[in-house]
Formats: sequence, C-alpha cells, structure tokens
Amino acid sequence: NRRSVLKAAGAGAAFATVGGLPRVAFAAPKTIKIGLVMPATGPLAFFTEHVPFTLDQIKKTLGGKIKVNGTEHSYEIVVKDSQSSPNRAAEVTQELILKDKVDLVAAFATPETVNPVSDQCEANGIPCITNDAPLEPYFFGRKGDPKKGFEWTYHFFFAGQQLIESLVPYFKRLDTNKKVGALWPNDGDGIAQSDKEHGNPPFLIKNGFSVIDPGRFDMPAS
Repeated sequence: NRRSVLKAAGAGAAFATVGGLPRVAFAAPKTIKIGLVMPATGPLAFFTEHVPFTLDQIKKTLGGKIKVNGTEHSYEIVVKDSQSSPNRAAEVTQELILKDKVDLVAAFATPETVNPVSDQCEANGIPCITNDAPLEPYFFGRKGDPKKGFEWTYHFFFAGQQLIESLVPYFKRLDTNKKVGALWPNDGDGIAQSDKEHGNPPFLIKNGFSVIDPGRFDMPAS
C-alpha cells in the first residue's frame, strides 16, 4: 500500500522464524524519494525563484537525512519542470510515479500546476501534498465532493473567500467612491474569484461596493 510506504520504511528490520529459532534480518533503511513539480520556466516561473535557495537550505539543515518512526533514512528530491503548462505538469507527474518510483509528490504555484499533479496522484494512488492555490479552484476545479474529499491528495492554502473577507474591512476604512476595479485572469484562480455567484463580486456588492470587471484576460499579458 503506497500510503503506508513511509511508515513501513521505518520498520528497519524483518523478523523470521526458522526451525523454531528466531532469526533477525536487518534491512538497509530505504531511501525516501520525493517528487517536486513546479513551473521553473514559462509565465509562472516567478513563483519558483526562491526554490534553489530553499532546497539548498533543506540540504544544509537536514544533511540529506530524515527520520521516519525513529529510523534515519536518506532522501532524494526529484525536481520536474511543468513549464507552466497543465498538460506538461500531468506528464512529468506520470514520469515521477512510473519511472522515478517516488514515494511522495509535492507541487505548488497555481491550479494550473497543482490540479493536474493532484489528479495524476489520485489516479495512481500516490500521496500528494500541495499548496499555493486557493481552495475553490483546487477543490471544485477537480470536481471535489465536500462529503467525500479525496483519498490520496492533500492541500493547504487559504480560500479566495477568506482573501476578499480580509480585504474588505480595509477598503471600508478608506474614503473612496466605493468602486472596486478587478483584473482577474482567464485561469483557475481568475475564473473562481470572478464568479458572480460564489466568487468575490457578490461579497463586495453585499458590503456596499460596486465592481468594475472588464473581463478575463489570458496570461501572460502586458
């Protein structure tokens, strides 16, 4: 079971009984392989400028070792470039699962990266941890059912609703004409946040603001 591979790896020893006498076979600790999918190139590459520094700090801090259930293991981080393309993100995730045989996949930087990576992991039974994509496009963009959730994919980030709810109190402290101009791109984030029923506009209108929305635009755009 792939879900328990990290836990099972911590066992460290296998016990067998031969001829009524106990024998202990000590296994070498397993190397934990972690796949990381990110848009290193393309219009979303600015999300990843910090990653080389961060990975270097992880290596310096952990020394190439991590502990699982008290057993020390070597680990390997296999980085794949999604090229800011959802199709490419799905493709490299398949490579990580089927070719590189990773135990865990991580991804971040917009639903265009996170969603296809998560879908591939869900389909193949591989644990996946993601962030940096608002809740609505991540969960509902993947046709998630709040009553069921997902089995293999886990996500932590704020919701678009939480974002607008945190901004409006500051808007109200300013003396303005109560008009909010909005620029939402034609992607998972923009479509979810601009939704006239469940996105930002109805909340703004409810709080006394009018919304000026010129429509979606494709990225990159000047």
